[in-house]
Amino acid sequence: MGKVAWLFPGQGSQAVGMGVTLAEAEPAARAVLQEADAALGFALSALMAEGPEETLKLTEHTQPAILTHSIMVVRALGNRLPRPDFAAGHSLGEYSALVALGALDFQDAVRTVRERGRAMQVAVPVGVGAMAAILSMSQADVEASCAEAQAATGKIVVPANFNGPGQIVIAGHAEAVDAALEAVKARGCRKAMKLPVSAPFHSPLMEPAQAHMEPVLRSLSFRVPLCPLVNNVDAAAVAEPEALRDGLVRQIPGAVRWQATLDLLLDQGVTTFLELGPGKVLAGLVKRQAKERGLEVTALSLGAPEDLSQLA
Repeated sequence: MGKVAWLFPGQGSQAVGMGVTLAEAEPAARAVLQEADAALGFALSALMAEGPEETLKLTEHTQPAILTHSIMVVRALGNRLPRPDFAAGHSLGEYSALVALGALDFQDAVRTVRERGRAMQVAVPVGVGAMAAILSMSQADVEASCAEAQAATGKIVVPANFNGPGQIVIAGHAEAVDAALEAVKARGCRKAMKLPVSAPFHSPLMEPAQAHMEPVLRSLSFRVPLCPLVNNVDAAAVAEPEALRDGLVRQIPGAVRWQATLDLLLDQGVTTFLELGPGKVLAGLVKRQAKERGLEVTALSLGAPEDLSQLA
């Protein structure tokens, strides 16, 4: 029998109404919402349920909301889910994974990701940074285009997310991102677009946020997880508490190596991938990458009570 991986989504998967049906159906999920509200000192539960959308989309609210929804799923459905052999989370989702695996307390995590959201937002003034998605282009060509743009502008632009084959996100100074988009088009890229984000996440411009968050992360207690975590910054399976902490510190300005993460999980014999939380982005990336490698896998997104029927 193949192995199981639990996956946890990151920013961008939020939506007004997230977690509502799960909270209505599952007392354990309602308890998570109450715990989040108490830890944060405001009604995150109301914001998740009712919005407004513009407020939910603020990074300092989005990050704790997605974490909370993921842990609602784990607490409500966990005893009905197959035990994981590995876990991984996309950016913010790495915190969700660590809570789900018992390596980090939920209340510590929800407060920390709110602070992380604030720190990432203030690290770069709005309008100074940008991100863009580049599709159907090799990693080598994207990296060369970024290097060319940096040389031309004297500004920073780097690959920030390696999400899957031919799906790379770049981030940096807005001027350099624009120059990199011109460079990839000159190399034959047919689809590249700026993303509607407020900061250049996972780039060296996030180093002030890293400096702010490092002492916060150093103050938290980490434990040995239920199973190894495949971290973002190295795409390596880790289980030692200090390595888990160090991965969270380094991921703030570091690239999210999601394609390499999925390659490692597929190489380890994982055939069942469960995306726990809002949205269906990660399950889609799994299916595409497995198909490209000629592998048969099951990839399910579980965020509401009715999703459990998929497990049958």
